[in-house]
Amino acid sequence: MARTLRIQWEAGQKVTARLVVPRPAKPMGILLAHGAGAGQDHPWMVAMRDLLAGEGFTTMTFNYAYTEAGRRAPDRAPKLLHVHRAAADRLAGYTDEVVLAGKSMGGRMASHLVGDDGWQARALVYLGYPLVPVGKSEPRSADHLRRIVQPQLFVSGTRDRLGPSDLIGPLAAELSGATHLPIPDGDHSLRVPKRAAKSNDAVLVDIAASINVWLSELPGR
Repeated sequence: MARTLRIQWEAGQKVTARLVVPRPAKPMGILLAHGAGAGQDHPWMVAMRDLLAGEGFTTMTFNYAYTEAGRRAPDRAPKLLHVHRAAADRLAGYTDEVVLAGKSMGGRMASHLVGDDGWQARALVYLGYPLVPVGKSEPRSADHLRRIVQPQLFVSGTRDRLGPSDLIGPLAAELSGATHLPIPDGDHSLRVPKRAAKSNDAVLVDIAASINVWLSELPGR
């Protein structure tokens, strides 16, 4: 069962978080940030949080301030990062090392928190990295990703229009310590069509297991 926390990100301002601590727990914890369109209690987020906890990781999700306030439009990046840092700092009090993971926008904010702000994550996991903005054809700048020295795992669906495999694969290949895990027939949320060999639930199970293997094989472990 997830424990509910309240995280203060500035004076008088708090957001809700959900923390799952498995028994036994690995020394590495995972902060899973939500995407732009849905908060931490969306079924996808709950499923992935619980699957990662099932792999032995202390796992925490949180709401950004706009989600907590019931607004649909995301805040500007500085405010998103302010909340994200407060959540990461909070999880660091429960575990020896923190992996920053995120779905879509949440993963992108994690990458800026490390690449631009220097937060000392153990590794980063992107679940559908939005390299191409919605409604655009040209990819965003990836300069901050090149400044990240920690290992990075890009999990992307082969049908993802915001993170096309023909862009994500080469990008991961040129980044030091980066890995690309393509999900056959997966869309931006890693969902697969009914004709696929596996169900969506099975795909998420496989992704969580793959994250576990990847993290267990990181240098220095």
